[in-house]
Amino acid sequence: MQRLILDQDDFERRFTRIVNDRRESDPNIDHDVREIIQQVQTGGDDALRELTMRYDKHPLTADLASWRIGKDQCKAAYDFLDQPTRDALELAADRIRAFHERQLPKNSDWRDAANVRLGSRWSAVDAAGLYVPGGRASYPSSLLMNAIPAKVAGVGRLVVTTPTPRGMMNDLVLAAAHVCEVDEIWRIGGAQAIAALAYGTDRIRAVDVVTGPGNAYVAEAKRQLYGVVGIDMVAGPSEILVISDARSDPDWIAADLMSQAEHDPLAQSILITDDAGFADAVEDAIDVLGAQIETQRTALRSWEDHGVVIVVNDLEQDAPALANRLAAEHVELAVDDPDAMFAKIRHAGSVFLGRHTPEAVGDYIAGPNHVLPTGRRARFASGLSVLDFMKRTSFISLDAGSLAEIGPAATALADMEGLPAHAASVKVRL
Repeated sequence: MQRLILDQDDFERRFTRIVNDRRESDPNIDHDVREIIQQVQTGGDDALRELTMRYDKHPLTADLASWRIGKDQCKAAYDFLDQPTRDALELAADRIRAFHERQLPKNSDWRDAANVRLGSRWSAVDAAGLYVPGGRASYPSSLLMNAIPAKVAGVGRLVVTTPTPRGMMNDLVLAAAHVCEVDEIWRIGGAQAIAALAYGTDRIRAVDVVTGPGNAYVAEAKRQLYGVVGIDMVAGPSEILVISDARSDPDWIAADLMSQAEHDPLAQSILITDDAGFADAVEDAIDVLGAQIETQRTALRSWEDHGVVIVVNDLEQDAPALANRLAAEHVELAVDDPDAMFAKIRHAGSVFLGRHTPEAVGDYIAGPNHVLPTGRRARFASGLSVLDFMKRTSFISLDAGSLAEIGPAATALADMEGLPAHAASVKVRL
């Protein structure tokens, strides 16, 4: 864990290194992923059989059940849940749905001063592929966060791919698929799943958009296949920035920092405070909590390798500028006036206002999407939304009068650009 002091001479050098640290798990996998994509593109189902056996030790046989999990299995998994767990899933789904329904864009249709009819029409993609990880942990919350916005957008066909190592599947994920009314679940994982969704095979029909988190191979496959298929983003290891004064409970802040560290050894947790004694108390609380949690090996390695504590002079004046340079995935503002500080935060995936708003509520139950830009991409990207499953089509309509009014300017511009056929297509109508 690093501690940086704003007044120290080496602060800028050390902070810049943290800002620029991509924490990529393996920067040399692009060749391997390219080969997997090529194998699936040319070999289709045969390639999926070979790759799934190699990586997941799961045989894809002539029996469709070895390939696909049925809706009846999802319903059975849901019915098997105890009532509190079922209620929690339903509450999360209801809140996520309600939040994303407010994101639906409106069509537009108007006539301007030249009587030209103009507008835009929004429509959903026909099919979306949702990747659900099956490695370190299975996350039903990720399925909810990806599937519900797609449903709200109006996507007609929802396809889930997920690895099932040695045939094992997480029942909570199946139950979440039932809640979300997923159409298809395929027992395919890794880069090969993204390739199958992008190109299609004899069994798996291609989709238009692929979303969802995954390991470095999944992220690289999405990056390489963007253009063949739409994607949500290329996500990296999780990260949290907590800005807190000394009036917060150190145990609360320690838990918030560990909540991201336990995701991945490459995750990053950063605390900015204006009180060195409070920083000491948080570090002590992390030591205590880290020794107690089942994920201590991952969490403590993340904290030791990538954790950062930054002590500044004036939290209100110094912290926002540092936060904007970090452009973190999650930003918590555990201060007396979080709204005032939030007004100064320009770059963040999602912001959590006040001491009673832990980032974990955003992961599960609050409503906004937890699929967020990492690796400083919050400077130019947003979290997953209904818009990732929709596209906008503009339209134009002129009559003879409106063409007569604006057409001559179009021909003039076409002539200036040396495109006579463009000009002719307008002139013949004038």
